[in-house]
Amino acid sequence: MKLKTTIKNLAILVVMIMSSNAFAQDGFQGQAIYMSKTTVDMDSFGGREMSPERKKAIMERMKSMLEKTFILDFNKTESMYKEDEALEAPSGGRGRFNMGGMSAGTVYKNVKDNQLLQDQEFFGKQFLIKDSLVKLDWKMTGESKQIGKYTCFKATATKKVDAADWTNMRRRGGDRGKKEADKKETAEVKSDSTKADAPKDPFEDIEIPKEVEVVAWYTMDIPVSGGPGEYWGLPGLILEVNSGRTTILCTKIVMNPSDKNEIKKPTKGKEVTMEAYQDIVKKKMEEMREMFRSRGGRGGGRRN
Repeated sequence: MKLKTTIKNLAILVVMIMSSNAFAQDGFQGQAIYMSKTTVDMDSFGGREMSPERKKAIMERMKSMLEKTFILDFNKTESMYKEDEALEAPSGGRGRFNMGGMSAGTVYKNVKDNQLLQDQEFFGKQFLIKDSLVKLDWKMTGESKQIGKYTCFKATATKKVDAADWTNMRRRGGDRGKKEADKKETAEVKSDSTKADAPKDPFEDIEIPKEVEVVAWYTMDIPVSGGPGEYWGLPGLILEVNSGRTTILCTKIVMNPSDKNEIKKPTKGKEVTMEAYQDIVKKKMEEMREMFRSRGGRGGGRRN
């Protein structure tokens, strides 16, 4: 058994050395296309009373927000990840609009300098997030599978979820919390019919988990420590990521394309750290919640 394990490890090492030599030339660059898809549990966010046709119509309108195509341009140390502008919805510049007044921009990573730069629009204000890269504590599982023509290996990690990550919103307490919230809502309506007319706080039963499990599949056939979005830190290009309700899958790779995109650092926006940006998002969310409560209180009150 030990002999088989040793032989397997040596084989992997040989592949890594050969791949590294193949990608060692100056001017090396590659481009990867990723499809990102996020699922939403409509029943957890007020959809239980909707008809199937209504749910379907809403999901169709949200499709451009939940299903996106991204381009990753990368070399040995740098990468630039952004949405494919050619596929943005022709809606007067609103194709990149995201939930919560956020518009996703370019994510630039430099693994040599440990640098992250990301331009982000939030409620009409442009920010430039400048910080160090956050490296996840990857655990290798030994599992492998084929993605296209590339042999990929599985790695897992636990990631902290930030306040801006609306994709991980869920019913407070999970399925149990969902059932308790349903019972509470039914009891309140029965005990006081006037409450049925008052706006319900949309944030009351929703939470964002503190952590989420990440599953990544990387290939040592392309020995660069990069990947889509914030993900990196493995001994090969990450071709698939499963994190919470979101799946990111590489659908095409072009090595040394004839028309190379310049890997540029984003420069526009108010410079902030990631922590400072997350604080701005948290404060805005609380502000919106308080405004909703105030309007609901006035709207639900009785006039003499």
